[in-house]
Formats: sequence, structure tokens, C-alpha cells
Amino acid sequence: MSGTSRARVPYQPALDGVRALAVAAVLAFHGGVAALPGGFLGVDAFFVLSGFLITSLLLAEHRHTGRIDLVAFWGRRVRRLLPALLLVLLVVLLVSRKLMPGTELGALRWDALAALGYVANWRMANRDGDYFAATGSPSPLQHTWSLGIEEQFYLLWPLLLIALLGWAAKRGAVPPGRRLGVALPVVLLGAAGSALAAAALFTPGAVDRVYYGTDTRAVALLVGAALAVPLARRGEAVTGRPARHPVLGALALAGAALTGWCWATADGGDAWLYRGGLTVAALAVAAVVAHAVVSPASPTARLLALAPLIWLGRISYGVYLWHWPLFQWLTAERTGLTGFALLAARCAVTLAAAGGSYLLVERPIRRARRLPRPAPALAGTAVAGVAAVAVLGTVPPAPPPKPAIALDAAPPTAGAAAGSPTPVPPARRPGRRPGPPRIAFLGDSVSWSLGTYLPEQEKFAVSVRAVQGCGIARLPEVRYIGEPHPNYPGCEHWDARWQRGVRADDPDVAVILLDRWELMDRKLDGRWQHVGEPAFDRYLAGELDRAVGIAAGRGAHVTLLTAPYTRRAERPDGGLWPEDDPARVDAWNRLLRAAAERHHATVLDLNRRACPEGRFAWEAGGVRVRSDGLHFTPEGVQRWIAPWLLPELYRLAVRGA
Repeated sequence: MSGTSRARVPYQPALDGVRALAVAAVLAFHGGVAALPGGFLGVDAFFVLSGFLITSLLLAEHRHTGRIDLVAFWGRRVRRLLPALLLVLLVVLLVSRKLMPGTELGALRWDALAALGYVANWRMANRDGDYFAATGSPSPLQHTWSLGIEEQFYLLWPLLLIALLGWAAKRGAVPPGRRLGVALPVVLLGAAGSALAAAALFTPGAVDRVYYGTDTRAVALLVGAALAVPLARRGEAVTGRPARHPVLGALALAGAALTGWCWATADGGDAWLYRGGLTVAALAVAAVVAHAVVSPASPTARLLALAPLIWLGRISYGVYLWHWPLFQWLTAERTGLTGFALLAARCAVTLAAAGGSYLLVERPIRRARRLPRPAPALAGTAVAGVAAVAVLGTVPPAPPPKPAIALDAAPPTAGAAAGSPTPVPPARRPGRRPGPPRIAFLGDSVSWSLGTYLPEQEKFAVSVRAVQGCGIARLPEVRYIGEPHPNYPGCEHWDARWQRGVRADDPDVAVILLDRWELMDRKLDGRWQHVGEPAFDRYLAGELDRAVGIAAGRGAHVTLLTAPYTRRAERPDGGLWPEDDPARVDAWNRLLRAAAERHHATVLDLNRRACPEGRFAWEAGGVRVRSDGLHFTPEGVQRWIAPWLLPELYRLAVRGA
């Protein structure tokens, strides 16, 4: 993702070809191309190339001047990388203010600040602290994790290299011509340490730490750095003399085949990838780079130097920066496109944005022979300005004023029972504590958003005991948006948590709302199953019976809310993930109705209220009711759902009080 800079290393067009293929693999992966499930390894190809080029530049400068000018080196990196990043960050922050739900704006603030500080990889590795961010749509700045790893390398590796070369210079036993070689054992040792760290820290089903960690992903950078040392000593990497190297050619052919195999078969959760696979993938790319650089007239170099690849390689940094947020914004829902047509549209817009950034921002700043004296101050001001936008522009909008809702003598609404009779609770619950009627919300984060955003009432009390991230299905192996996802800690004991809440609140009406966690694929009896399949339905029915029994444990009348249709996230090709399939929602709601009949509970058809036309809707009754395709908005709850729901609950609570 970084390019060559003004050092005494000649331009190698084949390396632009490597960049082009790497960024194309990333685009295909994020675009849902089924043939390249391992296209994310294009980032590792960038790492190898960056490690090679940066080390070559540093060694060339040391060979010609006897020193390394750190200030000049870091200044070139800033000129090359920062302007385009600032532009992307500013656009992402401004656009996301309009497109992103308020519940996720706070997480975006920290994502942007982490990207500015080039520590986004550690931010992404530890993003689970915010439930809505961790389970929401991917951050439009998620891809900046790789920039963080590279910049950390650019900061630390020159310091270590200077120390090694200085140590070699002080030892009279090391001849000047061999001083560059002292770096090689250290680089190889570092690469081995990174590979071992990845293997040791890998945990199936929870790969964020090892996937985003600098220590675990540095192996590719260090493999590239290791390649630069012997080539710098040979001098062929800088002279560009024609040479034939059949052994290197064979290795390059094998490396290209292995790279293609990795890109076509790897999965981000594969154990083998973190137990040596990343190292092998880096070595395969290094073999191709080595042959292209050492033999610039070879078929390897000529193929990589084709004009379209050179063009794409030159703007590859901008392509990488722009593609991810644009792919997130250009959805099937907004464009009406799916499959190849959607990918083509996304790529076209990405190339246009990257080309404009390269011509208007990146190249002018990079090629300027002498920047004005205030340039450092201007750069600092620009960084501070983007940081200010990140902090101030991601404050969620103030919630609307909560409307008053009439509760007295409210008749049953048309969607209340949805075909099921509404049982009448007893006139007074034995042993009930004195005070106004009490209503408790149980369930998951969807129930939490509904109960939390209800307007306050004087005639009854509402408590929210819903647990974010926990449904009632507790089978430990889960698939979420196509990837393994463990249960959150404590979810296996949801029943104990519900019991504590019911004992503490002693509600007159217990409202249960459960949604997405019951709709996901889970492994049962050794195979992946889901709601709608007989064995899985029996499992869910048993858990649902326990949920209703706990909710009614102190005599509360149980009210089950149907799950509304969802659209939490699109697949990369624009399709729906299985857990957003309306057929699964319908199957779950049938289980709810059956449980209500068994336990003489009430069913209120929230799905009909939130999705009045029988399909997923962002808006209903003239207000936006869904923030992110799953959870409710404050205004949607207060202005559309509460006027329908609260009178029903009040009627049930009063009769039981």
C-alpha cells in the first residue's frame, strides 16, 4: 500500500504489477467473489512488498551516504501516506453521519482516532467492548488496520536497523562490505517469532487478536525485509542488469502457483493459516518479487509490468483506502444491483475516487520538490481538524421529546393477538407488592432497545432486564454473517439472569422479545441447523418453555412479542445472510404462538406493527423505526410502537394488579 520514495532504488514496474494483483484480490474478496475466499491475503502481499522496498531504501541510503536520515525518511512516509488518508477519513466521517445509526457513531469516533494514530489494528482487535459496534455492520474504517501495522513497522524498523548497522560498524571484525548482512539474522529471527506468536495466540472462533495483531502479522513485512538484505548486498536490485536465474524462475513459478492456491482456498478462520500458513504465503510472494527484481527481463517481470497492471498498481494505495467505505455505502438496497453488476459498480466508483485522489492530492504533494515552510504546521492542522470532526461529528443526535400516550380504557388493537385470543389475567395477583403496576422486558438487545426507548409513564413502572447479545439458544457453535461467532460470556446462563431479574422486579406483566440469536445457524447433533428444521424447532421450543416459565415465576402474565423482519447486513454480493431470511422469522413466530397456547400467554404482533406491509421496512407510520436493520430507534419506539404497545400492556397490567 505504500510506494517507492526518493531514494537510490530505481523504479521497478513489475512491483506495481504485484500491487495491482494484491489490491485486485482484496477487491474481489470484499466483493464476494466465490472463487477468491482467500483474497484477503492480498494485504500480506502488500506487506511483503512494503518490507522489501522500505528495507531496500534504507540500505541503499546507508550504502551511499553511510547514514540513514530518519527525519527525511519519516517525512517521505508522511507525504506519501497521510494526505489521502486524511481525505478518506473526512469523507467517511461526514457521510457516516448521514448513513450510520446513532448507536454506532460512538464506535466510529474511536475508529477514526485510531486510524489517525495508526493503531487501528489494535482498535479492531479489541472492538468487542461496544456490543452494538461488535455485532453491527463492519466499520467503514475497518480496513485501516493494515495501515496501522505498516506505519508501526516504518517507525520501529529503521531505528532497529540503524542500531544494527551502528553495532556492526563499531566491531572491527565486520568488514564494511559485510555490514549489511548483520541485519539478516535479526530479521529472520523476528519473522520466526511473529510466526510462533500467531500459532500460540490463535483461538478457533475468536481470531481477531491474531488477525489484527502487529506481532502476529509482522511476519510478511519481515519476510520482505529479509529479501531486501541479500539483494542489496548483491547490488543487482539497484543496477537492474539483465540476468537469467533459472532457479529463481522456478521458485517464482512455484510461488505464483502457491499464492493463487492460497487466495482460492484460504478462510480467515482456518487454523493452518495461523500455524505457518501466513509465513508460507509471504514466502510465496517473496519468491515472485525476488525473480522480478533480479531478472527484470524475465517473463515474471514482463507479465507483472503490463500497462493495465502498472496503472492499477500506481493508484493501489488510493484504491485500498476508498474501496472499503464505498463498498459499505453502495449496497444492493441503495443501488438495486446484486452479484457481478454490484461489484462492477463498486469497483468503477472506487477506481474513479482513487484516480482523482492520486491525480489531485497524492501525486502533487509527493512530487513537490520543496514544500512551503508552513507545511508541517499545515499537516498538523489538518490532522487536528480531522480529529475534531471525529470527536464532534460523531455525537449522536439528541433524541426527540417523548410524547404523552393515553392509556385509559384503551381497546385492543387489530394487531394485538394476531389471531390468538388474549387471555385475561386474574383480578389480583396473590402476594403482589404494593404500588403501581410493573412491566418487565426480557430478551435480547432488540428487547433492550424497545424497553429502553419507551416514554416514561406515571401510571406504571417499566424495567428492562433484557441482555444485549444473549438470546435463549445457548448452543455454543454459532454462525453469524457467515463466520463462526461464540456465545457472549454468560449467555449460557441466561435463565439464571432472567430469574434474578424477575425476583427483583416482581412484574405484573413480563414481556419477552427475542430475535436474531434464535435465527442463526447453530450446530446441533453434529450438524449446522436452524429454526424451521424439526430437531432445531424442538430444541428452541424447550428453551422457550423455560423462558415463559421463568417470566411467569412470580405470577406475572407473560406477553410474547413476535420478532420483526430484519436486514442487519448484506452479504458481499448484495444478498441476505441466512439469519435475515424472512422465512426464518416466520418459523420463529410460529414457535412463539405455539408456546403461547401451551402457557396461556398473550401474543402481540410486533412484526405487523414494525413491518406493516409484510416485509422489512426502515420506516413505518412516517418515522424511522429501525436504526441498523435490527434494533429500534428512539423516535420509532416513542412515536409509532409505544402508542400501540403501551395501552395493551397497561390493560393487561391493570387487570392483574
